[in-house]
Amino acid sequence: MSDVTPEQQVADLVEDGKAEQAAIVKPAAEPRVRRLNLIGKRNWFFALSLIIIVPGIVSMATRHFALGIDFAGGTELTVNFAGHPSLAAVQNAVDAEGANGSVISTGGDGYIIRYPPLAAAQLTSVQADLKNRLGPTNVQQILEVGGTIAGETIFLSVLAVVLASVAILLLLAIRFRNVPGGWRAGFQFGGSALAALLHDVFILTGIFSILGAFLKLRVGEIDAFFVTAVLTVVGFSVHDTIVVFDRIRENLRVSQRLSFEQVVNLSIMQTAARSIITSFTVVLVLAAILFAGGTTLQGLALALLIGIVSGTYSSIFNAAPLLVVWRRLQPLR
Repeated sequence: MSDVTPEQQVADLVEDGKAEQAAIVKPAAEPRVRRLNLIGKRNWFFALSLIIIVPGIVSMATRHFALGIDFAGGTELTVNFAGHPSLAAVQNAVDAEGANGSVISTGGDGYIIRYPPLAAAQLTSVQADLKNRLGPTNVQQILEVGGTIAGETIFLSVLAVVLASVAILLLLAIRFRNVPGGWRAGFQFGGSALAALLHDVFILTGIFSILGAFLKLRVGEIDAFFVTAVLTVVGFSVHDTIVVFDRIRENLRVSQRLSFEQVVNLSIMQTAARSIITSFTVVLVLAAILFAGGTTLQGLALALLIGIVSGTYSSIFNAAPLLVVWRRLQPLR
């Protein structure tokens, strides 16, 4: 006797494009859908997302972000101190200068000190003062970014995310307009994917607000690398969601005896393992970069790591359940 379950038969037949044979096997798969009902537990998944998102929103509203020099503008010094002073000691020395500087630790005896734009004479004075107060100082790098350039960077970064989101909504609406319900159904698919995408963006930005603005960690800075990570996460999240939605579309063609919720539940079960395994391999690489890639790439690796995990979760436990909720609120028939 074959060990292949009816659910596996259905998944294999649908994947191979054998819709008629899948329709024959389909009735035997229905009990499995009822036993493992992820859609029925959707409120728990939504609640978990809120538990993660709300603290981030509070941090963004009250603490805002620790902006890198790309966005904040000013003068940035990357320095090492031979005397290994603490973060508090360095901040006290910077405060005593009266130049309105802020300090972020990069690990070990390294620090990044940011000031408003400094003239050449002021910069020389600041470096001399740091040496007098904290001992031998090794200035590894000096960066200067004007306020106009920083403002343009913020605008273009936000614009990129907004345009990508709108394009994704329209493209998914077009892609899924051929499911029962036409364009209305297409926009339900696209809107659900967009909501899952925004879920991932809020989680990522919220966690970075907590890390950078609240905990004052260098890894939580918002810089050009972070924007790159956000756009990458947007693409990855949508890709995972499309995998689930494509399976829903195929199953709707062959599952005449199942309700819409059962079709969605079955589709999640058929695609979840693939999404999780794919994401896990990416997570392993990002974890290696995070812990062994040096401070320059830590922020990028952490942002991608958070985004990939969130994107995998949202594609399985948020996007498809949101589609079911939307279909209940606005039936197509």
